Amino acid sequence: MVKGGGSGWGGAGWGGIRWPGATSKTSTKAAGDAAEDRALAHLQQQGLRLVQRNYRLAGGPRQRGAEVDLILRAPDGTLVFVEVRARAGAGHGGAASSVTGAKQRRIVRAAQHYLLGLAVLPPCRFDVVAIDGDQLQWLQGAFEAG
Repeated sequence: MVKGGGSGWGGAGWGGIRWPGATSKTSTKAAGDAAEDRALAHLQQQGLRLVQRNYRLAGGPRQRGAEVDLILRAPDGTLVFVEVRARAGAGHGGAASSVTGAKQRRIVRAAQHYLLGLAVLPPCRFDVVAIDGDQLQWLQGAFEAG
C-alpha cells in the first residue's frame, strides 16, 4: 500500500483527484487502495490468483509492524508476496526505489509469519509492482528473503 511521507500528493490523492472532505491521510489511503486495485487487476490478468490482501503483523515496542500488500498464487504454485508502490511521477528515483532495505525486511518478516500457518511450504518469491504516474512495472523476484 502506498504510504504517506514524501509522496508529494498532500491531500490530492491518486492522480491529483481531491475528494470532498478528505484529509491528507484519507486521500493517501484511497490512493494506496486504488494502486493496489490496479496492481491486483494486472497480476490477475497475468494468471495469478489472489490468496490474501493486506496481511498485517503487529509491531511491538521496539519493532514496527509489517504488512504484505498482496499475496497471490502463481500458476506454477509459487506463493508470491507483492509490495505495491505508487508515485505521482518517476521523480526521486520512482516508486520501485522507495522499497528500501528496511521495508524489504518488514515484508519478509510478515511473509515468514504468514508461512507459519501453512502445513506445506510452497516455493515463494517477493515481487514489487511499481506505479509511476500511469506506468505500471511488475518486478518479479525483486528481492530475496535472505
